[in-house]
Amino acid sequence: MSVHQQIKRVTTHVLQEMKGQGRKIAMLTAYDYSIARILDNTGIDVVLVGDSASNVMAGYETTLPITLDQMIYHGASVVRGIRRALVIVDMPFGTYQGNSKEALQSAIRIMKETGAGGVKMEGGQEIVESVQRILTAGIPVMGHLGLTPQSIHKFGTYVVRATEDTEAEKLMHDATLLEETGCFAIVLEKIPADLAGRVSASLRIPTIGIGAGQYCDGQVLVLHDMLGITQDFSPRFLRRYHNLFDEITGAVTRYIDDVKKCDFPNDKEQY
Repeated sequence: MSVHQQIKRVTTHVLQEMKGQGRKIAMLTAYDYSIARILDNTGIDVVLVGDSASNVMAGYETTLPITLDQMIYHGASVVRGIRRALVIVDMPFGTYQGNSKEALQSAIRIMKETGAGGVKMEGGQEIVESVQRILTAGIPVMGHLGLTPQSIHKFGTYVVRATEDTEAEKLMHDATLLEETGCFAIVLEKIPADLAGRVSASLRIPTIGIGAGQYCDGQVLVLHDMLGITQDFSPRFLRRYHNLFDEITGAVTRYIDDVKKCDFPNDKEQY
């Protein structure tokens, strides 16, 4: 019997057990009901309703424009398609930075209106007050360190983070601080693999890497990237498991051709 058949429902406690047993955690993004159902049937451990929806669903250049209402819409759609996986919803830009009371209200709305299992927030020391306030309501929080896309205008680039000692030390400190504050897991994005390994070994909670190497306790990719739906994003860490761009293009082209030739619908496809 496979691991995903043994577990009826993935919880934050299950992820903690997986780290303790050395079992890797698999996480992917989803933004709608139909894809969520497919992912859940595969035995995926965690489904992230990422603010990457701003890019792959809405066509924005950054994650900043997506709103709380839009994240709740995507989150609720995904949760309706999930029976087993843990669903985490990104808190969008502007809903928690610098205002812990607003952060709590945002997190409560996400939990009440989506039915998700927790929220994810970017940042370290800067967001601890918001994390603490959200945790007082019993809402699980996943942290996110390294490259934090919501801070793109601060960094000015998507290059690898924490390559210098000062930033690496701050990341180590922030990771420990997030664990001590009560986060159940931390995403590490686009940092050196050795640093991610040191962070992962130093924490009791799981780390989920994206562009952070093989030593993290789990991995996450944006579904549209790993399935080859997006074509203009090819960082080193991305492994494309399929080329749906070409497959969808081919299918639609054949459909158009069949319609134009009056081959669709045929006699068996009509009433």
